[in-house]
Amino acid sequence: MESQIFELQYALDTFYFLICGALVMWMAAGFTMLEAGLVRSKNTVEILTKNVALFATASIMYMICGYAIMYGGDLFLSGIAGGDTLVEDALAASAENGFGGDSVYSAASDFFFQVVFVATCMSIVSGAVAERMKLWAFLLFAVVMTGVIYPLEGSWTWGGNDVFGLFNLGDMGFSDFAGSGIVHMAGAAAALAGVLLLGSRKGKYGPNGEIRAIPGANLPLAALGTLILWMGWFGFNGGSVLKLGDIASANSVAMVFLNTNAAAAGGAVGALIIARIIFGKADLTMLLNGALAGLVAITAEPSTPSALQATLFGVAAGVIVVLSILALDKIKIDDPVGAISVHGVVGLFGLLIVPITNPASTFIGQIVGAATIFAWVFVASLIVWVIIKAVIGIRISEEDEYEGADIAECGMEAYPEFIR
Repeated sequence: MESQIFELQYALDTFYFLICGALVMWMAAGFTMLEAGLVRSKNTVEILTKNVALFATASIMYMICGYAIMYGGDLFLSGIAGGDTLVEDALAASAENGFGGDSVYSAASDFFFQVVFVATCMSIVSGAVAERMKLWAFLLFAVVMTGVIYPLEGSWTWGGNDVFGLFNLGDMGFSDFAGSGIVHMAGAAAALAGVLLLGSRKGKYGPNGEIRAIPGANLPLAALGTLILWMGWFGFNGGSVLKLGDIASANSVAMVFLNTNAAAAGGAVGALIIARIIFGKADLTMLLNGALAGLVAITAEPSTPSALQATLFGVAAGVIVVLSILALDKIKIDDPVGAISVHGVVGLFGLLIVPITNPASTFIGQIVGAATIFAWVFVASLIVWVIIKAVIGIRISEEDEYEGADIAECGMEAYPEFIR
């Protein structure tokens, strides 16, 4: 009887992992639609190509070496699917630790859930470098980012390994439930390194320091992308509970879903109100980024706040992201979709608020963890970007940028029936 119950728990937790992984995979569609909506029509096909290709690249590289670096698995995942003995081993472990105390699921489902996270991290880079980066330079960076840079910092955090053998972040009280820093801030750090080398889009900033808005071509698409991301985030945060097959875990999952939604709502409202105060109008793009900011902020700890606390965290994140987008524009860091602000600045905010509701974490641990993640990803990414720039270049020509990356990089247009 005990074995049958355990097998049912195994099946349930494995199924939950797979469904949550599928939701996170669907976030790739959200990022694609959001970015395609916020760029000019002449760059749409390149954005679509880049996002689909980066997901495929991340899947392959994480299989080849990323998972092994992060969690010590086998290269090429040989035999990772496991078999019936996994349940037998879990039963033996439960006899020592108490029945039902450990997460029990297929190792293949764990890999699937992890690989969609690394693709999410890389998607953040895509939006920040949009409209002026060479497609193949971006994909070459994706190989290194998803195969080495992200997995190594993941091994120091979720993997539990010492940072270059020097210190352990977990021992210092660092906690990042679903990846405000590990995934989102890391993606923003890689993006920032690329943007600093890449420079701004032509015409974005005037000779006297004026900031010129470059509106996106399809705001309905951007809104759809945001809502897809909002939905996918339930898998992102909810799946990070890692199991569902007991009462405590089920309650935790429900609270994570509730808080994830509450923070997104708070972020949307916070951004909408601050944008109205600053601009005198309801700015849709700020509203969308506010919702995403709320989601990023709560990702570091969605299980311990109350719903009201999660909402207030979201409101703060929504205000922060609007101010951050404006501040980065003032120092001429051109980010077409606001990715560095949403995922980087707010990702840091999300890490810093964890100790407010989770006493197992410490502010010192959160600061050290954030600094470690940012320093490693930024420096390593900068080195890779410099090498790629020296070898093949990272920016399309001025003529190609004027004509659009669609024709230059992909040889086709997204809207060929319209004349620019």
